Amino acid sequence: MSKSVKARIPQRMCIGCRQMKDKNQLVRVVCQDGVGVVDNNQKAQSRGVYFCKNSDCIRRAVKNKGFCKQYGFVLDEQLVQQLESTFESKD
Repeated sequence: MSKSVKARIPQRMCIGCRQMKDKNQLVRVVCQDGVGVVDNNQKAQSRGVYFCKNSDCIRRAVKNKGFCKQYGFVLDEQLVQQLESTFESKD
């Protein structure tokens, strides 16, 4: 009488498109010393934001700037270009 237990995948919201998605489908950026850094392991001990793996969501979040006040850091142009090149290479 054992029931199969399905593992629940955590959901996170993309700050670009504001859609809820599985955590493993998103990229996490955290603030370290006031600078945004990609958290590849998604386990860094700081506040983070999540993006879909496409350039549109990142550009929308940068343009909006609403998350800057809430999360305390700004995405610099170098990080945005790094993320965009990563997404383009995976396509």
